[in-house]
Order: sequence, then C-alpha cells, then structure tokens
Amino acid sequence: MASTETLKRPASGFRISRKMLPYVLSLPALLVCIGILIPFFTAVIYSFQRYRLSQPWARQFNWGENYLNFFTDPAFWNTLKVSLLYAGLTVTLELLLGLGIALLLQRRSAVNNFISIMLLLPLMIAPALAALMWKLMTNPSFGILSYLASLIGLHDFRWASSPDTALLTVVLVDIWVYTPFIMILLLAGLRSLPTQPFEAAALDGVPRSFVFFRITLPMLTPYILTATLFRLLDSIQQFDIIYAMTQGGPGNTLTVFQVEAYLNFFQSTNVGRSAALLIILWAITYTLSNVFIKNWLRLRERARGEA
Repeated sequence: MASTETLKRPASGFRISRKMLPYVLSLPALLVCIGILIPFFTAVIYSFQRYRLSQPWARQFNWGENYLNFFTDPAFWNTLKVSLLYAGLTVTLELLLGLGIALLLQRRSAVNNFISIMLLLPLMIAPALAALMWKLMTNPSFGILSYLASLIGLHDFRWASSPDTALLTVVLVDIWVYTPFIMILLLAGLRSLPTQPFEAAALDGVPRSFVFFRITLPMLTPYILTATLFRLLDSIQQFDIIYAMTQGGPGNTLTVFQVEAYLNFFQSTNVGRSAALLIILWAITYTLSNVFIKNWLRLRERARGEA
C-alpha cells in the first residue's frame, strides 16, 4: 500500500509558472543580445577617443575626430573602394554561377543529388584553410596552378603577389568557397516552385527563354535576394581569405575594412581609428540589410496580393 501511494505522489521539484515561462524561454536570446551589445557599445565609445595601446596615458575623448579624419584620408577611401569592389565582384559572380549550377541540378535524380552534395565540400572547409591551400597552389615556384598556367603560356604568373592580379586571385578563392552556399539556396528555391505554371507553358509551347525570364526568375527573386543579402553582408566583412593570402597587400591593394581595422589595432595600436572603421562597416552593413529586407517584404506583399 505504501509503495502504491509513493508511486502516485507527484514528484517534487522546481516548477515554472505559466506566466513566467515565456520570459524563461527568452532568457538565452536576451543573454546573447547582451553579449553582442556590450562589445558594440564599447567599440562606439572607443571610436570617439584618441586611444593608442602604446600611449595609454594620452587616452582622451576627441568627439568624432576619428570620423572627420576619414574624409581627408586617402587610405580610408581606398579601403572603401576595395571593400565595395570586392563585395560586388564576388557576389555577382557567385550569384551567376550558383544560379547556373542550380538550374543544371534542378531535376531530382540520384546523380544530381550526389553532385550537389559533392559541390558542398568547399563550404565545409574553413575559409582561412582554403586560402592557405590556394596560396600553396598558386605559389610561382611549385604551385600546381602556376604550372598549369605555364602550359598555356602564362609564365611567371604572380597571382596574389602582384597588385595587378591579387584581387582576381582572392576573388577566385572566395568564389570557390562560397558559390556552393548560393547554389544550395537557389536549388532549394527552384525545387519548391509550383509546377502548374511550367506545365501550362510546356503545353502551350512557350520558349524556354520566356519561361526563365517571365516565370522562373520572378518567382525565384525572393530566394535570390536572400542569398545575395547573406553573401553581400559576409563578403563586405571578409577577413579570413584576404588576410591568409595577402595580409591586405601587396601594398594597400586588398586593405578591406576588416583587414585595415586589424592592422590599425595590432600593428599601429590605434584602437580609436580601428573602432571607428568597424563602426562605419557596421553602418554600411546595416543600411544594405535594411534595403534588401524592405525589397523582400515588398515582394512578399505583392505575391500575397496577386494570390
């Protein structure tokens, strides 16, 4: 009898009331948010200071002098130009290649599924390791890519060691690593599109070019915007590939925002300028993300209205 009562007795322990449950469940997200905001506001404070690690006694607020100096600093405008050029080239080429590969693999089959899985392998490699691998392959003395280039007449091709070809080399590495990301997003979008419009177009004998530009592309636009947003925000903040291959060189050829901020902090020990560069980078990414999200929401509302 005692054992039966013991089994029926409710287990004692810590219980959360129904009113408190939403707050408890949102606590991890709140902690993550706090963990992000503390370094962010710390960087904002540093960006308004004249602060060098080599001269801690001279630390003081300069109230925006770091930002004002950028307007007359050719190095800053070069950083802005290189960052936007790098982001524009990588995102455009990766989007075209990813869309082309996704269209080729759109049909569901065992072969296409296997190929899509194999194409994801570069995405599983850390970008810094991928850059070091490409640095070895493009070595002018013993690199396999340098050897292949010599077979087609490009002898002593300097790759990342020349200011004329450094950007091209790093863009190639970025394309190799991140094109599978765009490909898999667009492939998922293509395979989720409704089949009725395509079946009707096939019955009417509509040309493939018309189907692509008037049916496939408009319906795929939200997926394209999503993939472009993710890659644009990532590429404009690129550090791993560029620093691992060139450390921002030769010269200032590839001094994008992240590399320039890193060099200012660890080589020049200029904390104020480094923080100001990162805050400007945050403002650019914030603006770009808002533009893309507003366009995405507008497309979604239009789709709902047409439905």
